[in-house]
Amino acid sequence: MERTFRASFRSRLLFSTHCWAPWLLLSRSPPSPLYEGPRSIETLAYEEVRASDGPSNSTVFVLHGLLGSGRNWKTFSRNLASELQKRSSVWRMVLVDLRNHGRSAGIKGLDPPHDMGNAARDLANLVKSHELAWPEVIIGHSMGGKVALEFVASCARGDYGESAVLPKQLWVLDSVPGEVKSDASDGEVEKVLHTLNSLPSSLPSRQWVVDHMLSLGFSKSLSEWIGSNLKKAGEHVTWTFNLHAAIDMFNSYRETSYWSLLEHPPKGLEIAMVRAENSDRWQGDVLQKLEGLCRKGETPEEGKISVHVLPKSGHWVHVDNPKGLLEIMAPNFISKA
Repeated sequence: MERTFRASFRSRLLFSTHCWAPWLLLSRSPPSPLYEGPRSIETLAYEEVRASDGPSNSTVFVLHGLLGSGRNWKTFSRNLASELQKRSSVWRMVLVDLRNHGRSAGIKGLDPPHDMGNAARDLANLVKSHELAWPEVIIGHSMGGKVALEFVASCARGDYGESAVLPKQLWVLDSVPGEVKSDASDGEVEKVLHTLNSLPSSLPSRQWVVDHMLSLGFSKSLSEWIGSNLKKAGEHVTWTFNLHAAIDMFNSYRETSYWSLLEHPPKGLEIAMVRAENSDRWQGDVLQKLEGLCRKGETPEEGKISVHVLPKSGHWVHVDNPKGLLEIMAPNFISKA
């Protein structure tokens, strides 16, 4: 029986699991089919960004957060590619629209459950169906950060087949790796989702949406960002995302923990965690745990964790302080040498 938005949040919180097995043994919901050959399959929409037209043998996947799309990261990705090229590294940035978001929202065949497991599997299908290079680096913001962590865990378990290649580096941007409890922040995301869920699917205009969000007390930057995720539909506008499926993904994001992956990262992998200085998502015990894992360093059998703090930024890191984020990432990006 279909549940209401509020009941869905409540029931999922009450029955979320608090004990997790080591990441190699994590059980997942039934997966969507994995692409295995030259058959027709609809995969995620994506866009490529490069600093120049020259050849590039190295690939970065860029994964947006909840209700976003790859285009939200286009300017930052172009600037990062340009900065890396100055350091003699030529990278191809693949800006992905995750399932139910952006241009992927209209793609058929991305069946439920809409969770982190299937969102990550979509990436493997994208690589195989388009014969892309397996990404050496994945950058994931917020929910996209957990999709990146799931991709690595699944790849290391062999879920994507023998051809899959483990990334060398993950950048997890302001994404708490464990379960996210409803009382761990001011509930802004929940408020946004509840507000959008109360609106009709067809809306008068982008400006009407921005003004409506402002009237409810949301910030100007957040209201304008929400308004940027609209598209024309005749004389009206509608969302570029599938809201109800996105809510399912948000629930999965909150309920899924990757602490076991961070405690034992696969050999040869660096997981770079970036915390926004003014973000409300980080609790003291989480920060202490991350710092402890960072001090552990790399071992012959396992990868390593690094932790960075982005100053003068809230959760929307690429909007609040893109220059500072670039200054953190560019010198710490993996070398192709």
